[in-house]
Amino acid sequence: MRHKLRQKLRDWLAFSWRDFFITVLILACAMVLCVVLRQLDDRGDFAAMIFVMAVMVISRLTTGYLFGVAASLISVIGVNYAFTYPYLALNFTLAGYPLTFITMLLVSISTCALTNQLRGQERLRSESEKEKMRANLLRAVSHDIRTPLTSIIGSTSAVLDNNNTLPEEDRQLLLDARLDAQWLIRVVENMLSVTRMGSERAQIRKELEAAEEILASAVQIFRKRFPEMSISVEAPEEFLMVPMDPILIEQVLANLLENAVVHGETTTQVCLRVYKERNMAWFSVRDNGQGISEKKLPDLFSGSFQPSGDSQQDGKRNMGLGLMVCTAIVRAHGGAIKARNLPEGGAEFAFSLPLDKEERFGNS
Repeated sequence: MRHKLRQKLRDWLAFSWRDFFITVLILACAMVLCVVLRQLDDRGDFAAMIFVMAVMVISRLTTGYLFGVAASLISVIGVNYAFTYPYLALNFTLAGYPLTFITMLLVSISTCALTNQLRGQERLRSESEKEKMRANLLRAVSHDIRTPLTSIIGSTSAVLDNNNTLPEEDRQLLLDARLDAQWLIRVVENMLSVTRMGSERAQIRKELEAAEEILASAVQIFRKRFPEMSISVEAPEEFLMVPMDPILIEQVLANLLENAVVHGETTTQVCLRVYKERNMAWFSVRDNGQGISEKKLPDLFSGSFQPSGDSQQDGKRNMGLGLMVCTAIVRAHGGAIKARNLPEGGAEFAFSLPLDKEERFGNS
């Protein structure tokens, strides 16, 4: 909090030579204009209005509050010294002098505040447009990549399933190509999930969904990818209804289940569980694999995690992107995600989703 205040104060009092020269130039122009007009009207009543306009222009063209406030002070003193009787002398006892000073100061602060607000809105609008453009480009590229990858998977599967006379080396090459294409498809799915949200602050369209149905869909996808892996499912007896975007949460579970197998390395058993704790629904994925290095646990959800091992599979299929997607989806739902090593061996990934206060169970 204190750091933010200091940063905001530095922004308000920011100094730049550009703003300095703008201030000097505008004040000089106001001074010259007042001198010229004074030749036509020696009363000098116009001087205060001209310098008020100068202060407003300076506040609009400069950054922060420093030069606007400084210009208001210089203007009040300048009008008092050069264009108010007695001329070329300061007289702070003149009637209306405090009002002139307060007016210029208020004009300066108000204009600076409005200018900073407009600049902030323009910056947010520009960032939003850039983010939208990046998301649209990523979405288009992802769809274009997905089509040939699907074709590659179909073609290699057709050759492998219908040709038993292939040499072992050729069959292994086709198997590797199919696995690589399947991995790329899952990467594309993660990218599409991110673009579907738009940003971390995107509003997720939540609907009440049965948690058991989401688990069943995730298990079905998992068994297609890893038919030989043993998986068990645990769910409460009550019919648990959770507000969520089902497609995105299914993607989270698919990522966590795949990580349990690929990065557990020695994993033979995966357990998928859902349960209620207070006003949260918790989804848990446990495995009996090798676990996660304690040094790498803090970086799991930052995208910088790199799995241990020297195998080619480990080097390519790191879980960084998948866990970043999981984190973004869960946080967009208002939940939290965590990981830990189990005492009996293996690892557990769990994430929470908030439940509606009124409708938490279908039978309540």
